Amino acid sequence: MDGGEWQDRIVVGITGASGVVYGYELVRALADKGKEVHLIISDPGRELLSMELGINPGELAQFAERVYGNDEMGSPLSSGSYPFQSMAVVPCSMRTLAAISAGNSDRLIPRVAEVCLKERRRLVLVPRETPLSLIHLRNMESVTMAGAVVLPAMPGFYHQPRSLIDLVHHFVGKILDQLQVENDMFKRWSGLPRRPDSSDS
Repeated sequence: MDGGEWQDRIVVGITGASGVVYGYELVRALADKGKEVHLIISDPGRELLSMELGINPGELAQFAERVYGNDEMGSPLSSGSYPFQSMAVVPCSMRTLAAISAGNSDRLIPRVAEVCLKERRRLVLVPRETPLSLIHLRNMESVTMAGAVVLPAMPGFYHQPRSLIDLVHHFVGKILDQLQVENDMFKRWSGLPRRPDSSDS
């Protein structure tokens, strides 16, 4: 992909929070849309790919342009001069959220998130934790005020899911919406069904 198409370059970070299936399905969906995915996986994220999905990072790497470890601080992604359109951290652990909130960029995922904020690029964080402490909430407030979109992994049911993957795809579609990537991964809300009344008879 040449330099004129950097708007299709999207970074995905996968960290050690439960719900790694969201990151897996997001990467696949972006690849299906022809996006150039740069994937960063933390060590705990790699463990969860195995624990929750029974796969190794190589099985996800086939959908990415390049895969980085979270310690690869020499990556071009760590510089604001390297162009990319947006970043999603899916799932985002509370540790990663805290690092981004505090500007602690000693790992690649929080560093690239910092680049997004300072360069005014789209940053979507998908925390997966419950219940939330006051510290968690304050960190979410902090990154939101800095320009990030906080999109907690909260499934919806108005689309009448019939399977677990329906729930996953619904939420991945919501992430794609925030990344401004057109998608048809879920049935969109069209209002409550109209109830018949006496004038209809």
